[in-house]
Amino acid sequence: MRLRYSIVFGTLVLLLIGFMSQTSFAQSQESPNIANQASPNVLFENVRIFDGTSEQLSAPSNVLVVGNQIQTISTGSIPAPEGNLTRINGGERVLMPGLIDAHVHLFLETSSPEELLAGSAEPESLFRKAAENATAMLMRGFTSARDLAGPVFQLKRSIDRGDVMGPRIWPSGAMISQTGGHGDFRGLDELPRTPTSELSPAERFGVSAIADGVDEVLRSTREQLMRGATQIKLAAGGGVASDYDPIDVSQYTEAEFKAAVDAAENWNTYVAVHAYTPRAIQTAIRAGVKSIEHGQLMDEETAQLIAANGVWLSIQPFLDDEDANPYPEGSSNRASQLQVSAGTDNAYELAKRYNIKTAWGTDNLYSAQGAARQGAKLAKMVRWYTPAEVLRMATSTNAELLALSGPRNPYPGKLGVVEEGALADLLLVNDNPLENIQLVADPTNNFVVIMKDGTIYKNLLN
Repeated sequence: MRLRYSIVFGTLVLLLIGFMSQTSFAQSQESPNIANQASPNVLFENVRIFDGTSEQLSAPSNVLVVGNQIQTISTGSIPAPEGNLTRINGGERVLMPGLIDAHVHLFLETSSPEELLAGSAEPESLFRKAAENATAMLMRGFTSARDLAGPVFQLKRSIDRGDVMGPRIWPSGAMISQTGGHGDFRGLDELPRTPTSELSPAERFGVSAIADGVDEVLRSTREQLMRGATQIKLAAGGGVASDYDPIDVSQYTEAEFKAAVDAAENWNTYVAVHAYTPRAIQTAIRAGVKSIEHGQLMDEETAQLIAANGVWLSIQPFLDDEDANPYPEGSSNRASQLQVSAGTDNAYELAKRYNIKTAWGTDNLYSAQGAARQGAKLAKMVRWYTPAEVLRMATSTNAELLALSGPRNPYPGKLGVVEEGALADLLLVNDNPLENIQLVADPTNNFVVIMKDGTIYKNLLN
C-alpha cells in the first residue's frame, strides 16, 4: 500500500512540476510585476542602504551585483563591467536585504485541515497550492524561509531549478511526534496502531511522523535527513492546532530528544522543537536542542536556561487579533490559543531582559488571508522592538539561525545583509522602513524591486 501510494504521489508531483513550470513562465511573461530577469550584472544607482545590521541608512550609494553576489558598494561611481548590464536608478529609495521568515509551513498555510490531515484532497491540488503560495511569498519580499513541517522537499528542488518561483527553503520535512503528541492527527477510531496499520494521511503526505521510543525517534530523524532535511523538528509539548494534547502536556523524554540530537549532530545540523511550557523547553534543552519554536508560556527560570545555553528562541507575535489562526469559539483549540496569546508579551519581555537570541516567524496555518499578511505580522513587532531591531531580526539575525544548519545549508554564502560578497537577495523600498515599518505590510506598492540570488523577479522602475 505504501509503495503504491509513493508511486502515485511521485507521478503527480512530476506532472505538477511541469504544470507549475508552464504557469510560472506564463506569469513572468504576462505580469509587469514579475520580471524574472536573469542578468549577469545589475547596478543599483543612487540608493540608501539598510545593510541588515545598522540603526541608520547609508549615504546615497551605488551597488553592483555580478551573478548572484554583491560585488561592489560605493558612494562613488562604479565602472560598468563587461557584458550585459541592467541599471536601476533608485532615486534615493532604500535598498535592503530580502526578508527571512524563520517559521513557515508552505503546505499548511493555504490548505484546510481536511485537505491535509484527513486526506480529502489530491496531492496534485496540494502541490499546486503550495507552489502558488511560494510564489506569492517571494513577491511579498520574503526571499528565504525555514519550513518547519510539511512535504516541501520536491517544491524546494523545483524552486532551486527555476521551475517554480519562490523563496530559498530550509526544509525540516515531517514534524516528529510521539503518539498523542502535537503531530498526531489521527482520530480515536484509528487506535491502536499495530505493525500492519496503514499510515495516517498526515504521515503519508509528510506533514508529521509518529515515533515512540529512542529507536523510532532515531529512525524517523534519519529518514528526514535522508530526504533532505536541513534541520530536524520534534514536538516537545502540547499545541493549539492538535486535538488530543492539552497545552500543558510535555512530550518526549530527554533520552528520546537526545536520540534525535545525536542523529542530527552526526549530520552536522541541529534539532528545533515545538514547545510552549517551561517543562517542555527545559527537557529539550538538557538533551541538546538548539532552537525553541514558540516559548510563549516560559517562565524566568526557563528564559535564563535558554540564554545560558545559547539556545535560539524562534517566537511568533501571537496575539488575539486579526492574525490569529482560525479556530472555532468554545473549542479546546481556541482556549489554548488564548492562553498562548496571553503569554506573548511576557515571553518577549523575558527574551529582551536576558538577551536571548531571538528569531522572528509567522507560523501561519490554514489561511490564505493570513499568509498574505506576512509583512503585516512583521510590522506588528514594533509592539516590542524598534523598527531597526525588527528589520534586523527579519534579515541578518534570522540568517544566523539559517546558518546553524552548517554543511546542510543548501545555499552557501552570506544572507541577510547588504555587503560586498554577500548573496544578492535584495529589496528596493519606496521609502524608509526604519522610519515607517508599515511599508513592509504593503509589498505590492512599496517593494519596487525584488531580487533573489541575483535574479530580478519584480521591477516597477524599468
